[in-house]
Parts: sequence; C-alpha cells; structure tokens
Amino acid sequence: MTEGLRLDTASRPVLPRFVKLKHDKARGLWVLLAPERILVPDTTSVEVLQMCDGQRTLGNIVAALAAKYNAPAAQIEADVTAMLTELAAKGFLTDQRESAA
Repeated sequence: MTEGLRLDTASRPVLPRFVKLKHDKARGLWVLLAPERILVPDTTSVEVLQMCDGQRTLGNIVAALAAKYNAPAAQIEADVTAMLTELAAKGFLTDQRESAA
C-alpha cells in the first residue's frame, strides 16, 4: 500500500500502470489521470513526474534538478520528497522497488 511509502535517495518513483500523465491539448495543461480521479499538477510537479520513470532514483532526480536550477540539493530533496510522498498517499505514485516485490 502506498500510504506508508517512505522515499529515500535509492527509491525509484514511478506512476502505477493505471495512472497516466497526459497533456490536455485543448486546455493547454498537464493532468494526472487515474480511474475516476484527475489531478492537475503545477509546472514544477510535471517536470518531476516526467522523471519518475521507475529507472531514475530519487537521488538522480534531485541531482538533475539541483544542477538545472543551480539550487541546494538538500532543499530540492526535501521539496520533491514531500510532493512525491503526498502523491503516493493519494495513490498516484509508487516506488518501483515495491511494485516489483
């Protein structure tokens, strides 16, 4: 169950099979689609979610964002971990390590 998901730098966040990140061309925005649910993430969240492919670790994602934005990795890690943990609690994200188990 994702509600107790604990992310660390070795976690490999991924959208479950039933969740899709899609660009709604008509509205010009990104949406996360799940059965009977929709979430409209902000621009920063979309950038993070596009990197949640089950291959990259949280550490890789944080390092890429820290380099791109020339920002402290510790702050980015805290922000990204909080965002992904909240999405996991809502069922929009899991850890590839857990889904493979």
